[in-house]
Amino acid sequence: MTTSNTPTPDANRLDGTLRDTLHRVWGFSAFRPLQREAMHAILASRDSVVVLPTGGGKSLCFQAPAIVDGPAKAGRHDDTWNPASAGLARRGLALVISPLISLMKDQVDGLRVDGVAASYLNSTLLPHERDEVIASVREDRCRLLYVSPERIVGEGSQSLRRLLAHAGVRFVAIDEAHCISQWGHDFRPEYRQLGRLREDFPGVSMHAFTATATERVRRDIVSELRLQDPCVLVGSFDRPNLAYRVLRRGNLHRQLQDILARHEKEAGIVYCSSRREVEALADWLQTEGHRAVPYHAGLADEVRSRHQEMFLDERVDIVVATVAFGMGIDRSNVRFVVHAGAPRSPEHYQQESGRAGRDGLPAECILIYSGGDFVRWRQMLESNGEWSESARTLLRDMERYAAGTRCRHRSLVEYFGQTYDAAECGACDWCLKELDPVADSVTVAQKILSCVARVKQTWGTAHVTDVLTGKATEKVVAAGHQDLSTFGLLKEESTSAIRGYIEQLVGDGLMAREGEPYPVLRLTGSGMALLRGDGDCRLYREVAPPASRKRSRSSLRDTFTVTADSDLFDVLRDVRLRLARARGVPPYVIFHDTTLRDMVERRPKTIDDLHEVYGVGAKKAADFGDAFLDAIRTYRRPD
Repeated sequence: MTTSNTPTPDANRLDGTLRDTLHRVWGFSAFRPLQREAMHAILASRDSVVVLPTGGGKSLCFQAPAIVDGPAKAGRHDDTWNPASAGLARRGLALVISPLISLMKDQVDGLRVDGVAASYLNSTLLPHERDEVIASVREDRCRLLYVSPERIVGEGSQSLRRLLAHAGVRFVAIDEAHCISQWGHDFRPEYRQLGRLREDFPGVSMHAFTATATERVRRDIVSELRLQDPCVLVGSFDRPNLAYRVLRRGNLHRQLQDILARHEKEAGIVYCSSRREVEALADWLQTEGHRAVPYHAGLADEVRSRHQEMFLDERVDIVVATVAFGMGIDRSNVRFVVHAGAPRSPEHYQQESGRAGRDGLPAECILIYSGGDFVRWRQMLESNGEWSESARTLLRDMERYAAGTRCRHRSLVEYFGQTYDAAECGACDWCLKELDPVADSVTVAQKILSCVARVKQTWGTAHVTDVLTGKATEKVVAAGHQDLSTFGLLKEESTSAIRGYIEQLVGDGLMAREGEPYPVLRLTGSGMALLRGDGDCRLYREVAPPASRKRSRSSLRDTFTVTADSDLFDVLRDVRLRLARARGVPPYVIFHDTTLRDMVERRPKTIDDLHEVYGVGAKKAADFGDAFLDAIRTYRRPD
């Protein structure tokens, strides 16, 4: 992580200007970690790579510099422009490259509500709307312009680049920059062409932003964008407000019912690995009385768009989706993310699970998986021509996380190359003691390893489990395995428990899965050594956490009532929803839940009081303040 030196007087003055802008426009009184350094890099025209977790305030890092003036640079400053009197940046605009139409629309809607002159150019605009955007660029009325990578470097993009060069681009911000790298979790070939912008905008600094990037991905970003001596800022990958749990897949409907019982009427995302499962789970949730919709690439564009808008507008609570859903989803009050199957890499898991709890309040991330998930991923990637050494490595890393028996926060943080200093996170199944150590783990492991050896290392998990539990299935009898000494050796254990032990032994490198299309279990060298009595291992079984603990870790209402009146919070949410629908924007564009929570605690009485509430800028106070103040003034606590 790059850190700054002792601030100079000029830097202190700039900090004051930035803080004033953050408070006046967005209602924030202080920088989040690394925001200050990222903004300084932009205003100093120094290339940068900024990696901040979802919810860490990445967008502000380039939005705020677009509307303040930075230190004068030789040959770049226009002396006729007076930022002090104008309250805006010197001439020119910030060019923001964003991968999704929905993402750029949401960000521009939010900026406009905050009083910032921002626009986007994409295929959804009507001709007269496109003409107005172009006019605002030519006339220097636009501070931030959002475009897609295809529009700025794709076929027919020369005229747009000429327009922007003439208008004057102050800097280029590339959002979701991990898409540049083939080692990233959302690789997009068109992102590789963005380095060409160096030729069209010489001397203009470039800044890459992402929530998830290993060191290898960061190196790729620097190389492909041709960044020159970039300032590299990497925030902590830990999300302490998220509670991580891993469950081995059993009765999925029952497992989901347990999770949803902890999140009644709260927003969440359920990720599935196939379109068929998405549709089936969405239908089942609807029959169970949940406001749920499906989302996958097989749906018509208008259906996907409508379902996404229903989720953002809080007309539904749950989206059941493939990984096609999520990038740029800015709904802040997502209280849970469930993966009903393992994703293909820890990067994918970090990014997708990180869509929970963007508001900083407690949220829950649950991975429900089986060993077959990794087999299906390999088959899918091979059929798509995407199976490579990098894909193999990433899939293996995900398997280690799923089968791991250690702090989940520590596992994720250390995977991304950072240290984790806390002895316990207090927010994962391991640290919450939701995994019980198995008495005499070595003996149990040896029984499993022995069974694998006695079936000649030619059968998979299901068959080995049947033998160990003493099930004389047709395949077991046909193979004569009911006569093995290991038949029924673990008959006191449940099928799910034995499958869990097998996953742990594979994760610990004592066994391996090999072969296609039906992988079999094989003993590794260390597994053979343990079978001979040389070595050690620890196995764990899942236990259901106490209901009170589950509620206290993951429910917004339970954590909220300690310090605030949740009934008034619900009243303010209704006000927010009414204002959002009147404006045609998602509710979080008006205010995030954290802002409503602060209102409940502060009980502002005047517009001036509102200026002290977290997340209330001057424009929003003027536009929406009276509605919220009236609701607070007339509120009566229920008897």
